[in-house]
Amino acid sequence: MKPKKNPELEIGRNSSLYFALGLNIMLLISWQALEYKTYDKDLTSIDILDVEQEIEEEIPVININTPPPPPPPVAITETIEIVEDVEEIEETVIESTEANQDDAIQEVVRVEDVTVEEIEEEVEVPFAAIENVPVFPGCEGKSKKDMKDCFQKQIQKHVMKNFEYPKAALDLGIQGRVSVVFIIDSKGYTTNVRSRGPDKILEKEAERIIGLLPKMKPGEQRGKAVKVSYAIPIFFKYRGS
Repeated sequence: MKPKKNPELEIGRNSSLYFALGLNIMLLISWQALEYKTYDKDLTSIDILDVEQEIEEEIPVININTPPPPPPPVAITETIEIVEDVEEIEETVIESTEANQDDAIQEVVRVEDVTVEEIEEEVEVPFAAIENVPVFPGCEGKSKKDMKDCFQKQIQKHVMKNFEYPKAALDLGIQGRVSVVFIIDSKGYTTNVRSRGPDKILEKEAERIIGLLPKMKPGEQRGKAVKVSYAIPIFFKYRGS
């Protein structure tokens, strides 16, 4: 008995191959569908630009009255005429104005006619080397030694009487020794007060105290009033330090 179907035409024989092929095709289509992208189209308006033909204006030509050009330069010819030298020219002699040994001295000055003026020079003598020390008010009528001791004691009393501790120095905690040097001039006044200390505040206060000294009888050297320099230390020290 002959089979009814041709074994070569049997479809079920390759069904797994067809299934796999179809599955791959469907996966490819699905992947393409997922990866498909769309973009929004921008709405653009297309305008029509009408370009009109520009009208060229004719610029009128204006004739300006310009001055005529200058005439060409005229060639000047010089004629040189040779003239014989007839006139004699006298040469100018320049004499020197410097004096020489031949010049005589017109005026003779005698020694008796020359006057010499003496210029008084103020001498500054230290207090330790002065012959007669300046006399402080209240120290009159004493010996030289007692007058010197009296002067120093009165200076110390004056400092203690007029001493004021600057508030700014107290607030800043400034203290120390201030050395003051001053001069009692030939008229008895206190001048040229100088000081050196730990701070300008203390120096200023020390100079103020010395500046209050009264007028004195000036010191004398060889019977003549002279300047006398004097130095004194002033201590600024507050309690609790």
